[in-house]
Amino acid sequence: MLPAKAYAAYGATSPLAPFEINRREPGPHDVLFDILYCGICHSDIHYARGQFFGPKYPVVPGHEIVGKVARVGGAVTRHKVGDMVGVGCLVDSCRTCPECRSNQEQFCNDMIGTYGGVEKGGNMQTYGGYSTRITVDENYVLKIPSQLDPAAAAPLLCAGITTYSPLRHWKAGRGSKVGVIGLGGLGHMAVKLAAAMGAEVTILSTSDSKKADTKRLGASDFANTEDGASLARLSGHFDLILNTVSARVGYDAYISLLKRDGTLVLLGLPDGPVSFNALGLLRKRRNVAASLIGGIRETQEMLYFCAEHGIVSDIETIPIDQVNAAYERILKSDVRYRFIIDMASLL
Repeated sequence: MLPAKAYAAYGATSPLAPFEINRREPGPHDVLFDILYCGICHSDIHYARGQFFGPKYPVVPGHEIVGKVARVGGAVTRHKVGDMVGVGCLVDSCRTCPECRSNQEQFCNDMIGTYGGVEKGGNMQTYGGYSTRITVDENYVLKIPSQLDPAAAAPLLCAGITTYSPLRHWKAGRGSKVGVIGLGGLGHMAVKLAAAMGAEVTILSTSDSKKADTKRLGASDFANTEDGASLARLSGHFDLILNTVSARVGYDAYISLLKRDGTLVLLGLPDGPVSFNALGLLRKRRNVAASLIGGIRETQEMLYFCAEHGIVSDIETIPIDQVNAAYERILKSDVRYRFIIDMASLL
């Protein structure tokens, strides 16, 4: 086993604190890399605080991980020592089910999460990227293109693919009109990606506090959803709306903004059931759907797309001893737009 330094939540109400973990020695198909940067996702907070899936503590969060390869197993062909690589939300899957065979590993019933899971062939808990190094099977390790700043590329591994995948699936592009609910870590990536695909993008927000970023991020319009007149002018306007927030929203109001056959896609996970009036769907054959991250092949495709179009996340870099303060700021929407932990601060 290989010792590594980390930060962990020891319980649902405890702050994150230093923790020593072990990583497995690289097997024939494994890649060991030193972690340079890790993004903080809102899901990290939910999981660390016991709001998702009954975590087993201690929990080491982090699934937006970028680093440099230190060692590779003898059978590894995709990566070499010194490569800049990344790991997102999953580190393994069954590889035999229809989902895995169609490169949709995120839907595999036996998908192993980067943290909070159990490694294959044993009872070793998976620990995330708030740590100094990690060992992962090469098939779940992604190449970080050299054109991308490694720190600013880290959020692409969750926020990026979470928004890229539904944009591709619902065919956003030239001639389509896309609405983005919320302008946070996911939302600002959705705007950048949809605009790069050629779509006309409108930001839908409950506050004008980030309106000044509209054009810089690539959107053509901004609407304050607390203003009835703003919503009225957008009635029947969108082919696709991505809801990037986890908080409960007025679904009927957003459904009314869809064109015939338009789709509202949920990307965040609300803390309870959602409800809406089916009449809003029936009248225009509208749809409500959801999407979960993306498969490994699509995530690599997204990274190359971002390299081609110069897309990275807007970030604020912090040392790891500020992670608890960062959590509180995220809950207050006080970040533009993603915190990145510099793992050199943990050495």
